[in-house]
Amino acid sequence: METFVVIVAFRDDKADDLFNQESFMKFALAPAAALLLTGTAALAAPVAYDLDPSHSQVVFEYSHLGFSTSTGIINGVTGKLMLDAENPAESSVEATIPLSGLTSVATKLDEHLFSADFLNADKASAVATFKSTKVEPNGDKEAKVTGDFTLNGVTKEIVLDVELNQMAAHPMTGKEAAGFDAETTIKRSEFNLGKFAPAVEDEVEISITLEATKAE
Repeated sequence: METFVVIVAFRDDKADDLFNQESFMKFALAPAAALLLTGTAALAAPVAYDLDPSHSQVVFEYSHLGFSTSTGIINGVTGKLMLDAENPAESSVEATIPLSGLTSVATKLDEHLFSADFLNADKASAVATFKSTKVEPNGDKEAKVTGDFTLNGVTKEIVLDVELNQMAAHPMTGKEAAGFDAETTIKRSEFNLGKFAPAVEDEVEISITLEATKAE
């Protein structure tokens, strides 16, 4: 950013009457100060990104009776990121995870998960949500993101270990984009989903991948 200061020359016999040194400095430097303040505010403004539900998903896994590892996937995650490049700790994220996008290893299990034994909900309208409350950067590409996770009517604080994959112009759209991976572990019993624990593992490992595009 270039700053221009215009100095106005006056005839010697009138200069003292029009300006003393202090008032002249205020006159000359005020425009420069205004430009600098404006530029700083622009640099510090967080940038909004919208999650791309076509490329944002949650994968979960748990031990089934000690014999196998069962997995499931939830597609269609939506939400918004606020990314503050100047102060990453001021960044935030809100996400909605549509349980209608849940697919497990078997159709019968999908049906069972929405029965009275577990979610006791209509699959079409059930959602989980996450809203960050704290971001703790660790270097340039990693952070711990603490937030409120709501599932099955229960809200608990969880911590996500987040890694930045890339921030760049999207090669297909040309728009600014950002991608992240995250991991955490929850106990399903804390969300009133503890049926058959501990035979079916209580701890559920969760992996999240998010792709976001700069908001219009």
